[in-house]
Amino acid sequence: MKVVAFNGSPRQGGNTAQLIQIALTELQAHGIETELVEMAGRPLRGCIACYQCKDNKDRRCVLTDDSCNEYIAKMMEADGIILGSPTYFSNVTAEMKALIDRAGIVGRANGYAFKRKAGAAVVAVRRAGAVQVFNSINQFFLIEQMIVPGSIYWNLGIGGAPGEAMSDAEGVETMKILGRNMAWLLKATAAV
Repeated sequence: MKVVAFNGSPRQGGNTAQLIQIALTELQAHGIETELVEMAGRPLRGCIACYQCKDNKDRRCVLTDDSCNEYIAKMMEADGIILGSPTYFSNVTAEMKALIDRAGIVGRANGYAFKRKAGAAVVAVRRAGAVQVFNSINQFFLIEQMIVPGSIYWNLGIGGAPGEAMSDAEGVETMKILGRNMAWLLKATAAV
């Protein structure tokens, strides 16, 4: 089993990546292979609503001048997907939104290719707006017919400066339990 996580922050190794890594460490402790993809420095174009993916049905976006098809392939191969984003004006980053839109259309165009995979959101926030980010990511998972594990709180950590979210004890504990619950879900559904 494998979980691929995407850090949609333009800052590599910042609060979002650190929160994701807590969940990944728990998954690894349960014998699940993980991969963290840093999207920083690799901008994605938004979806152009051409719907060529619906005609082609090749599990790819017709736009080939960025990393999106590489990311979609990793999502297709994984059993679980974590999407992480900092909070930008109460929503995901532009890069994460582009991934959600393009992967979402490709997945739906190819027989709901992400159906029944586990999906978890991880959100970093300085102060407010994180619940909308959490909802935006989860709405992608739900419309793709994915299964979303919960935790003891919404999957967010509070911190402004890089590394500050690691001082949010409740946020750290939320990520640990998210990782454990995702591991349980993957193992429980593997037999089905």
